[in-house]
Amino acid sequence: MTGASREALDAARERLDALTDNTGVDPAALAADLAAVTVLLDRETGLRRVGQDGERKAGLIRGLLTGQVGEETVDLVAGTVRSRWSASRDLVDAIEELADTADLIAADRAGVLDSVEDELFRFGRIVATSPELRAALGRKDDSAAAVSAKTALVHELLGGRAQAVTERLVVRLVERPRGRSLDAGLDALSALAAARRNRSVAVVTSAVPLSDQQRQRLGDALARLYGRPIQLNLDVDPAVLGGISVRIGDEVIHGTIADRLDEVNRRMAG
Repeated sequence: MTGASREALDAARERLDALTDNTGVDPAALAADLAAVTVLLDRETGLRRVGQDGERKAGLIRGLLTGQVGEETVDLVAGTVRSRWSASRDLVDAIEELADTADLIAADRAGVLDSVEDELFRFGRIVATSPELRAALGRKDDSAAAVSAKTALVHELLGGRAQAVTERLVVRLVERPRGRSLDAGLDALSALAAARRNRSVAVVTSAVPLSDQQRQRLGDALARLYGRPIQLNLDVDPAVLGGISVRIGDEVIHGTIADRLDEVNRRMAG
């Protein structure tokens, strides 16, 4: 998102934080309501059309949602709709992010946010290395039978093995991918969980597992480099041969033998 949408999203995040600072608000219930609103906005294009009067849209959304979801959800969504958005999809993406964040706030309150973050990352690694699972959960078929089958598979894989919040987040993703690949959706959820803890996520790939001392040194070095705490998500891939590769967002720091061999080959070929 850029421009007006970025400012509107920042304002929506602030409203969500202010709302959930009230311990009387159930963030898990709020997440469920916001997820339902995402479905509504995806279906009702007129409610998210860019250029329409914000107050008018807020009034329409209040009329539709009042009595259907909690008052807190109505107020939050009306305020978000009232803002100026650069693209109609940005508004729906923002409501979806608020739903996911509300569930992460619920995990934080329960003291299991660390576990949720780790489970999302590990499930993402499993999906990335299993073409069969990726195909089964990422099928571009929105028929009731296909969606039900994907949901049942997530429950089978995660039920009783992961936090309830993790399971809810993954179920929502496979039920309503909204044009994203499963891998991209899981990466986004993992990053959102890390951001909830005011950290960035570094995906570290090494040929062999790093020792505790190596993890500590790497985390400290990256924190100094980026000026903020960095969460290390560790992946082992013998194909890198040696050294490590670190990916933070779109930035990749290469330090593997395989990368150096590729560079030598490119130079020889040139």
